[in-house]
Amino acid sequence: MIIKQVEDANVRHSADAANVEDALDAGNYRQAVIDSKSATDVAMRNTLLTPRFYTTDFDALDAIDVSPVREEWDRLIARMQSDPNKGHFKKNDDWDDIDWDGMDPELRAEFTDFLISSCTAEFSGCVLYKEMKRRGTNKDITTLFQLMARDEARHAGFINDALREAGISVNLSFLTEKKKYTYFQPKFIFYATYLSEKIGYARYITIFRHLQKNPEHRFHPIFKWFEEWCNDEFGHGEAFALLMKTDPKLTSGINAYWIKFFLTAVYATMFIRDHQRPVFHKALGVDPDWFARSVFIKCSEISKQVFPLTLDIDNPRWVKNLRALQRANADLAKAKESGDFLKKLSSQARAGLAFVSLLTIPSIRNEVPAKTRLEPAY
Repeated sequence: MIIKQVEDANVRHSADAANVEDALDAGNYRQAVIDSKSATDVAMRNTLLTPRFYTTDFDALDAIDVSPVREEWDRLIARMQSDPNKGHFKKNDDWDDIDWDGMDPELRAEFTDFLISSCTAEFSGCVLYKEMKRRGTNKDITTLFQLMARDEARHAGFINDALREAGISVNLSFLTEKKKYTYFQPKFIFYATYLSEKIGYARYITIFRHLQKNPEHRFHPIFKWFEEWCNDEFGHGEAFALLMKTDPKLTSGINAYWIKFFLTAVYATMFIRDHQRPVFHKALGVDPDWFARSVFIKCSEISKQVFPLTLDIDNPRWVKNLRALQRANADLAKAKESGDFLKKLSSQARAGLAFVSLLTIPSIRNEVPAKTRLEPAY
Protein backbone atom coordinates (compact mmCIF):
# COMPACT_ATOMS: atom_id res chain seq x y z
CA MET A 1 0.00 0.00 0.00
CA ILE A 2 1.15 3.53 -0.77
CA ILE A 3 0.37 6.75 1.10
CA LYS A 4 -0.10 9.46 -1.51
CA GLN A 5 1.03 13.03 -0.82
CA VAL A 6 -1.69 15.51 -1.78
CA GLU A 7 -1.61 19.26 -2.34
CA ASP A 8 -4.54 21.68 -2.11
CA ALA A 9 -7.08 21.35 -4.91
CA ASN A 10 -9.08 24.16 -6.51
CA VAL A 11 -12.32 22.18 -6.06
CA ARG A 12 -12.87 20.30 -2.82
CA HIS A 13 -15.02 17.56 -4.31
CA SER A 14 -15.57 16.27 -7.83
CA ALA A 15 -19.35 16.57 -7.33
CA ASP A 16 -18.97 20.36 -7.36
CA ALA A 17 -16.71 20.54 -10.44
CA ALA A 18 -18.04 22.30 -13.54
CA ASN A 19 -15.81 20.36 -15.95
CA VAL A 20 -13.83 17.14 -16.15
CA GLU A 21 -10.46 18.82 -15.57
CA ASP A 22 -11.59 20.28 -12.25
CA ALA A 23 -13.30 17.01 -11.29
CA LEU A 24 -10.09 15.03 -11.77
CA ASP A 25 -8.16 17.67 -9.83
CA ALA A 26 -10.68 17.81 -6.98
CA GLY A 27 -9.86 17.12 -3.38
CA ASN A 28 -11.49 13.69 -3.21
CA TYR A 29 -9.41 12.55 -6.22
CA ARG A 30 -6.21 13.85 -4.66
CA GLN A 31 -7.11 13.14 -1.05
CA ALA A 32 -4.45 11.50 1.13
CA VAL A 33 -5.63 7.89 1.26
CA ILE A 34 -4.14 4.46 1.40
CA ASP A 35 -4.33 3.07 -2.13
CA SER A 36 -5.03 -0.63 -2.17
CA LYS A 37 -2.86 -2.52 -4.61
CA SER A 38 -5.33 -5.41 -4.55
CA ALA A 39 -8.20 -3.14 -5.63
CA THR A 40 -6.13 -1.61 -8.41
CA ASP A 41 -5.05 -5.10 -9.53
CA VAL A 42 -8.73 -6.10 -9.81
CA ALA A 43 -9.42 -3.00 -11.90
CA MET A 44 -6.41 -3.79 -14.12
CA ARG A 45 -7.74 -7.21 -15.17
CA ASN A 46 -8.49 -7.67 -18.85
CA THR A 47 -11.05 -10.42 -19.43
CA LEU A 48 -14.24 -10.74 -21.45
CA LEU A 49 -16.23 -9.73 -18.35
CA THR A 50 -14.20 -6.79 -17.03
CA PRO A 51 -14.64 -3.14 -18.08
CA ARG A 52 -12.23 -2.07 -20.80
CA PHE A 53 -10.54 1.16 -21.80
CA TYR A 54 -11.20 2.13 -25.42
CA THR A 55 -9.61 4.26 -28.10
CA THR A 56 -10.92 5.05 -31.58
CA ASP A 57 -10.59 7.17 -34.74
CA PHE A 58 -10.92 10.61 -33.19
CA ASP A 59 -10.71 12.40 -36.55
CA ALA A 60 -13.77 10.50 -37.76
CA LEU A 61 -15.67 11.49 -34.64
CA ASP A 62 -14.63 15.12 -35.09
CA ALA A 63 -16.09 15.08 -38.61
CA ILE A 64 -19.62 14.16 -37.49
CA ASP A 65 -22.29 16.62 -38.60
CA VAL A 66 -25.24 16.72 -36.18
CA SER A 67 -27.40 18.83 -38.52
CA PRO A 68 -29.88 15.95 -39.18
CA VAL A 69 -30.71 15.88 -35.43
CA ARG A 70 -30.02 19.53 -34.60
CA GLU A 71 -33.27 20.29 -32.78
CA GLU A 72 -33.06 17.25 -30.50
CA TRP A 73 -29.30 17.68 -30.10
CA ASP A 74 -29.52 21.27 -28.88
CA ARG A 75 -32.20 20.38 -26.33
CA LEU A 76 -30.09 17.52 -24.96
CA ILE A 77 -26.94 19.64 -24.73
CA ALA A 78 -28.86 22.46 -23.03
CA ARG A 79 -30.13 20.04 -20.40
CA MET A 80 -26.66 18.64 -19.76
CA GLN A 81 -25.21 22.15 -19.52
CA SER A 82 -27.85 23.07 -16.94
CA ASP A 83 -26.11 20.45 -14.78
CA PRO A 84 -29.03 19.23 -12.63
CA ASN A 85 -26.80 16.84 -10.66
CA LYS A 86 -24.07 19.31 -9.72
CA GLY A 87 -23.16 18.81 -6.07
CA HIS A 88 -25.13 15.57 -5.82
CA PHE A 89 -22.49 12.83 -5.90
CA LYS A 90 -20.96 13.26 -2.48
CA LYS A 91 -21.80 12.14 1.03
CA ASN A 92 -24.36 14.09 3.03
CA ASP A 93 -26.65 13.48 6.02
CA ASP A 94 -28.32 10.60 4.15
CA TRP A 95 -25.05 8.66 4.14
CA ASP A 96 -25.31 5.95 6.78
CA ASP A 97 -22.31 4.60 8.69
CA ILE A 98 -21.27 1.17 7.47
CA ASP A 99 -19.54 -1.47 9.57
CA TRP A 100 -17.28 -2.89 6.88
CA ASP A 101 -15.42 -5.08 9.38
CA GLY A 102 -18.70 -6.59 10.58
CA MET A 103 -20.03 -7.24 7.08
CA ASP A 104 -20.37 -10.86 5.99
CA PRO A 105 -17.00 -11.68 4.33
CA GLU A 106 -18.60 -13.09 1.17
CA LEU A 107 -20.88 -10.08 0.83
CA ARG A 108 -17.99 -7.72 1.43
CA ALA A 109 -15.93 -9.45 -1.28
CA GLU A 110 -18.74 -9.42 -3.87
CA PHE A 111 -19.85 -5.87 -3.05
CA THR A 112 -16.27 -4.62 -3.23
CA ASP A 113 -15.90 -6.33 -6.61
CA PHE A 114 -19.13 -4.63 -7.74
CA LEU A 115 -17.84 -1.20 -6.64
CA ILE A 116 -14.41 -1.68 -8.23
CA SER A 117 -15.97 -2.86 -11.50
CA SER A 118 -18.40 0.08 -11.49
CA CYS A 119 -15.64 2.56 -10.69
CA THR A 120 -13.47 1.18 -13.51
CA ALA A 121 -16.35 1.33 -16.00
CA GLU A 122 -17.19 4.92 -15.08
CA PHE A 123 -13.57 6.02 -15.24
CA SER A 124 -12.99 4.29 -18.57
CA GLY A 125 -15.86 6.35 -19.97
CA CYS A 126 -14.33 9.48 -18.50
CA VAL A 127 -10.95 8.74 -20.11
CA LEU A 128 -12.49 8.05 -23.54
CA TYR A 129 -14.77 11.10 -23.50
CA LYS A 130 -12.02 13.38 -22.22
CA GLU A 131 -9.71 12.25 -25.02
CA MET A 132 -12.43 12.83 -27.61
CA LYS A 133 -12.88 16.35 -26.27
CA ARG A 134 -9.13 17.03 -26.18
CA ARG A 135 -8.49 15.95 -29.76
CA GLY A 136 -11.50 17.51 -31.44
CA THR A 137 -12.25 20.89 -33.00
CA ASN A 138 -15.94 20.28 -33.77
CA LYS A 139 -17.77 22.34 -31.14
CA ASP A 140 -20.85 20.11 -31.09
CA ILE A 141 -18.79 16.99 -30.46
CA THR A 142 -16.27 18.48 -28.02
CA THR A 143 -19.05 20.09 -25.96
CA LEU A 144 -20.86 16.77 -25.64
CA PHE A 145 -17.80 14.80 -24.62
CA GLN A 146 -16.68 17.42 -22.12
CA LEU A 147 -20.06 17.18 -20.40
CA MET A 148 -20.12 13.37 -20.38
CA ALA A 149 -16.52 13.18 -19.14
CA ARG A 150 -17.47 15.53 -16.28
CA ASP A 151 -20.35 13.26 -15.25
CA GLU A 152 -18.28 10.06 -15.41
CA ALA A 153 -15.48 11.65 -13.38
CA ARG A 154 -18.00 12.52 -10.68
CA HIS A 155 -19.41 8.98 -10.64
CA ALA A 156 -15.96 7.34 -10.41
CA GLY A 157 -14.85 9.74 -7.69
CA PHE A 158 -17.99 9.04 -5.67
CA ILE A 159 -17.54 5.26 -5.87
CA ASN A 160 -13.92 5.64 -4.81
CA ASP A 161 -15.13 7.69 -1.82
CA ALA A 162 -17.29 4.71 -0.83
CA LEU A 163 -14.39 2.29 -1.28
CA ARG A 164 -12.12 4.40 0.95
CA GLU A 165 -14.41 3.65 3.89
CA ALA A 166 -13.43 0.01 3.46
CA GLY A 167 -9.75 1.02 3.54
CA ILE A 168 -9.18 0.54 -0.19
CA SER A 169 -9.05 2.74 -3.25
CA VAL A 170 -8.54 2.24 -6.98
CA ASN A 171 -5.53 4.16 -8.27
CA LEU A 172 -7.31 5.82 -11.19
CA SER A 173 -4.24 7.67 -12.44
CA PHE A 174 -2.38 4.36 -12.61
CA LEU A 175 -5.23 2.85 -14.65
CA THR A 176 -5.02 5.69 -17.16
CA GLU A 177 -1.34 4.98 -17.76
CA LYS A 178 -1.19 1.19 -17.49
CA LYS A 179 -4.58 -0.26 -18.45
CA LYS A 180 -4.63 -1.92 -21.87
CA TYR A 181 -6.60 0.07 -24.44
CA THR A 182 -8.83 -1.65 -27.02
CA TYR A 183 -9.26 0.00 -30.44
CA PHE A 184 -12.81 0.13 -31.78
CA GLN A 185 -14.08 1.73 -34.95
CA PRO A 186 -16.37 4.70 -34.14
CA LYS A 187 -19.50 2.73 -35.03
CA PHE A 188 -18.54 0.00 -32.58
CA ILE A 189 -17.90 2.66 -29.93
CA PHE A 190 -21.42 3.94 -30.62
CA TYR A 191 -23.06 0.51 -30.27
CA ALA A 192 -21.07 -0.58 -27.22
CA THR A 193 -21.25 2.73 -25.37
CA TYR A 194 -24.91 3.34 -26.14
CA LEU A 195 -25.75 -0.10 -24.74
CA SER A 196 -23.43 0.36 -21.77
CA GLU A 197 -25.14 3.62 -20.81
CA LYS A 198 -28.70 2.36 -21.38
CA ILE A 199 -28.19 -0.97 -19.64
CA GLY A 200 -26.51 0.94 -16.81
CA TYR A 201 -29.67 3.02 -16.51
CA ALA A 202 -31.87 -0.09 -16.58
CA ARG A 203 -29.76 -1.83 -13.94
CA TYR A 204 -29.53 1.08 -11.51
CA ILE A 205 -33.17 2.12 -11.77
CA THR A 206 -34.30 -1.48 -11.25
CA ILE A 207 -32.22 -1.70 -8.06
CA PHE A 208 -33.33 1.76 -6.92
CA ARG A 209 -37.05 1.05 -7.38
CA HIS A 210 -36.72 -2.34 -5.71
CA LEU A 211 -35.03 -0.78 -2.66
CA GLN A 212 -37.63 1.98 -2.49
CA LYS A 213 -40.20 -0.76 -1.91
CA ASN A 214 -37.88 -2.91 0.24
CA PRO A 215 -35.62 -0.51 2.21
CA GLU A 216 -34.65 -3.26 4.65
CA HIS A 217 -32.40 -4.66 1.87
CA ARG A 218 -30.49 -1.38 1.38
CA PHE A 219 -27.31 -2.58 3.07
CA HIS A 220 -25.20 0.37 1.86
CA PRO A 221 -26.11 4.06 1.43
CA ILE A 222 -24.69 4.38 -2.10
CA PHE A 223 -27.92 2.87 -3.46
CA LYS A 224 -29.77 6.04 -2.38
CA TRP A 225 -27.87 7.92 -5.09
CA PHE A 226 -28.82 5.55 -7.91
CA GLU A 227 -31.79 7.51 -9.34
CA GLU A 228 -29.79 10.62 -10.28
CA TRP A 229 -26.88 8.43 -11.27
CA CYS A 230 -28.92 6.36 -13.70
CA ASN A 231 -30.50 9.53 -15.13
CA ASP A 232 -26.99 10.66 -16.10
CA GLU A 233 -26.49 7.28 -17.78
CA PHE A 234 -29.78 7.68 -19.61
CA GLY A 235 -28.79 11.09 -20.95
CA HIS A 236 -25.42 9.81 -22.17
CA GLY A 237 -27.21 7.04 -24.03
CA GLU A 238 -29.47 9.65 -25.63
CA ALA A 239 -26.40 11.41 -27.00
CA PHE A 240 -25.11 8.24 -28.64
CA ALA A 241 -28.57 7.51 -30.05
CA LEU A 242 -28.51 10.92 -31.73
CA LEU A 243 -24.98 10.34 -33.02
CA MET A 244 -26.17 7.12 -34.67
CA LYS A 245 -29.15 8.94 -36.20
CA THR A 246 -26.78 11.34 -38.03
CA ASP A 247 -25.96 8.54 -40.49
CA PRO A 248 -28.68 6.00 -41.47
CA LYS A 249 -26.02 3.51 -42.59
CA LEU A 250 -25.00 3.01 -38.96
CA THR A 251 -28.24 1.17 -38.17
CA SER A 252 -29.05 -0.54 -41.46
CA GLY A 253 -27.68 -3.17 -43.85
CA ILE A 254 -24.76 -5.21 -42.52
CA ASN A 255 -24.60 -2.99 -39.45
CA ALA A 256 -27.89 -4.47 -38.22
CA TYR A 257 -25.96 -7.72 -37.70
CA TRP A 258 -23.31 -5.86 -35.70
CA ILE A 259 -26.06 -4.36 -33.56
CA LYS A 260 -27.42 -7.84 -32.87
CA PHE A 261 -23.92 -9.02 -31.96
CA PHE A 262 -23.39 -6.18 -29.48
CA LEU A 263 -26.84 -6.62 -27.96
CA THR A 264 -26.16 -10.32 -27.44
CA ALA A 265 -22.66 -9.76 -26.06
CA VAL A 266 -23.71 -7.03 -23.62
CA TYR A 267 -26.74 -8.94 -22.33
CA ALA A 268 -24.77 -12.17 -21.97
CA THR A 269 -21.90 -10.44 -20.17
CA MET A 270 -24.31 -8.87 -17.70
CA PHE A 271 -26.05 -12.22 -17.06
CA ILE A 272 -22.78 -14.03 -16.37
CA ARG A 273 -21.29 -11.27 -14.23
CA ASP A 274 -24.39 -10.93 -12.05
CA HIS A 275 -24.59 -14.69 -11.50
CA GLN A 276 -21.04 -14.52 -10.17
CA ARG A 277 -22.33 -12.40 -7.24
CA PRO A 278 -25.04 -14.55 -5.59
CA VAL A 279 -24.45 -13.25 -2.05
CA PHE A 280 -24.58 -9.62 -3.23
CA HIS A 281 -27.93 -10.17 -4.93
CA LYS A 282 -29.30 -12.15 -1.98
CA ALA A 283 -28.44 -9.25 0.32
CA LEU A 284 -30.33 -6.91 -2.02
CA GLY A 285 -33.29 -9.29 -1.95
CA VAL A 286 -33.01 -9.73 -5.71
CA ASP A 287 -33.13 -12.96 -7.70
CA PRO A 288 -30.46 -12.68 -10.45
CA ASP A 289 -32.75 -14.32 -13.03
CA TRP A 290 -35.57 -11.87 -12.28
CA PHE A 291 -33.12 -8.98 -12.29
CA ALA A 292 -31.63 -9.97 -15.65
CA ARG A 293 -35.03 -10.30 -17.28
CA SER A 294 -36.22 -6.99 -15.84
CA VAL A 295 -33.15 -5.22 -17.18
CA PHE A 296 -33.37 -6.91 -20.59
CA ILE A 297 -37.02 -5.85 -20.95
CA LYS A 298 -36.27 -2.22 -20.08
CA CYS A 299 -33.16 -2.00 -22.25
CA SER A 300 -34.89 -3.65 -25.21
CA GLU A 301 -37.81 -1.25 -25.04
CA ILE A 302 -35.51 1.79 -24.78
CA SER A 303 -33.24 0.65 -27.61
CA LYS A 304 -36.18 0.71 -30.05
CA GLN A 305 -35.53 4.46 -30.26
CA VAL A 306 -32.57 3.82 -32.58
CA PHE A 307 -31.97 0.09 -33.19
CA PRO A 308 -33.93 -1.66 -35.97
CA LEU A 309 -34.22 -4.88 -33.96
CA THR A 310 -34.48 -6.29 -30.46
CA LEU A 311 -33.52 -9.71 -29.12
CA ASP A 312 -36.16 -12.38 -28.54
CA ILE A 313 -35.60 -12.90 -24.83
CA ASP A 314 -38.75 -15.05 -24.64
CA ASN A 315 -37.31 -17.65 -27.01
CA PRO A 316 -36.74 -20.94 -25.09
CA ARG A 317 -33.15 -21.02 -26.37
CA TRP A 318 -32.36 -17.64 -24.82
CA VAL A 319 -32.15 -18.50 -21.11
CA LYS A 320 -31.01 -22.06 -21.88
CA ASN A 321 -27.93 -20.82 -23.70
CA LEU A 322 -27.26 -18.01 -21.23
CA ARG A 323 -27.04 -20.68 -18.54
CA ALA A 324 -24.81 -22.84 -20.75
CA LEU A 325 -22.55 -19.84 -21.30
CA GLN A 326 -22.51 -19.14 -17.58
CA ARG A 327 -21.49 -22.73 -16.74
CA ALA A 328 -18.81 -22.75 -19.44
CA ASN A 329 -17.38 -19.48 -18.12
CA ALA A 330 -17.27 -20.85 -14.55
CA ASP A 331 -15.50 -24.00 -15.76
CA LEU A 332 -13.08 -21.88 -17.80
CA ALA A 333 -12.14 -19.86 -14.72
CA LYS A 334 -11.45 -23.09 -12.79
CA ALA A 335 -9.40 -24.51 -15.68
CA LYS A 336 -7.27 -21.37 -15.86
CA GLU A 337 -6.70 -21.48 -12.10
CA SER A 338 -5.70 -25.16 -12.16
CA GLY A 339 -3.73 -24.94 -15.41
CA ASP A 340 -5.81 -27.69 -17.01
CA PHE A 341 -5.24 -26.96 -20.72
CA LEU A 342 -7.71 -29.52 -22.08
CA LYS A 343 -10.48 -28.38 -19.76
CA LYS A 344 -9.73 -24.81 -20.79
CA LEU A 345 -10.14 -25.68 -24.48
CA SER A 346 -13.32 -27.63 -23.77
CA SER A 347 -14.81 -24.74 -21.78
CA GLN A 348 -13.92 -22.24 -24.49
CA ALA A 349 -15.55 -24.43 -27.14
CA ARG A 350 -18.72 -24.80 -25.05
CA ALA A 351 -18.85 -21.05 -24.47
CA GLY A 352 -18.39 -20.40 -28.17
CA LEU A 353 -21.19 -22.80 -29.12
CA ALA A 354 -23.55 -21.28 -26.56
CA PHE A 355 -22.83 -17.75 -27.81
CA VAL A 356 -23.34 -18.77 -31.45
CA SER A 357 -26.63 -20.37 -30.47
CA LEU A 358 -27.70 -17.10 -28.85
CA LEU A 359 -26.73 -15.20 -32.00
CA THR A 360 -28.79 -17.49 -34.23
CA ILE A 361 -32.04 -16.84 -32.35
CA PRO A 362 -34.18 -14.82 -34.79
CA SER A 363 -34.42 -11.18 -33.74
CA ILE A 364 -37.56 -9.05 -33.60
CA ARG A 365 -37.74 -6.26 -36.17
CA ASN A 366 -38.46 -2.75 -34.97
CA GLU A 367 -39.62 0.36 -36.84
CA VAL A 368 -37.35 3.15 -35.63
CA PRO A 369 -39.33 6.33 -34.86
CA ALA A 370 -38.57 9.62 -36.62
CA LYS A 371 -37.97 11.36 -33.28
CA THR A 372 -35.26 9.83 -31.16
CA ARG A 373 -35.26 11.54 -27.79
CA LEU A 374 -36.67 9.78 -24.74
CA GLU A 375 -36.95 10.71 -21.09
CA PRO A 376 -36.35 8.26 -18.19
CA ALA A 377 -39.71 6.83 -17.22
CA TYR A 378 -39.07 3.71 -15.09
